[in-house]
Amino acid sequence: MSDVSQITPTEQWETDDSVSEGGEVVESTTDETAAVSQAPARAESLEDEGDIAADYIEELLDICDLDGDIDIDARAGRAYVSVNSSEDSNLRLLSNPDTVQALQELTRLAVQTKTGGFSRLILDVGGSRQIREAELSRLVETAIERIDSGVSSSVSLEPMSSYERKVVHDLVAARGYVSASEGDGRDRHTVVSAS
Repeated sequence: MSDVSQITPTEQWETDDSVSEGGEVVESTTDETAAVSQAPARAESLEDEGDIAADYIEELLDICDLDGDIDIDARAGRAYVSVNSSEDSNLRLLSNPDTVQALQELTRLAVQTKTGGFSRLILDVGGSRQIREAELSRLVETAIERIDSGVSSSVSLEPMSSYERKVVHDLVAARGYVSASEGDGRDRHTVVSAS
């Protein structure tokens, strides 16, 4: 079993990245010069995605009469849009992880409609991504404890999105263990095992 997950044809549209044997995510290019010349265009494209997404989310917040500050960032080949507010805000109504996932898909569709290209945008509402990453860290810790105690040689985690699986792969690799994605579609999940 290798520590690099296989990408199925139906999942290829979710990521343009490759994973090196060391676990690092690298953009796949065949011509280094082309990659350098395309970098400013890609950064500008990500900024455009972020702006379109921010406009869409701002309009949604206005319609729902919710308060929130929108931050836009571009890193690791993705546009990141975060919506935050003060403690006493009603934004928590939208910060449920399932709701954030649905809003992210709608926002990606809005971006795709305007740009004509697929968006890998990541949306965070009220810190929900950090909360979910903490939950994933606890899942990984529990899986590793089961492996270390000899209860199991490998542990299958719950099905999750490609972004969440990537977070899990990074957490597992940082602990010196191996992970691989298995299954298809909504059943795609991560299996953790000793290296």
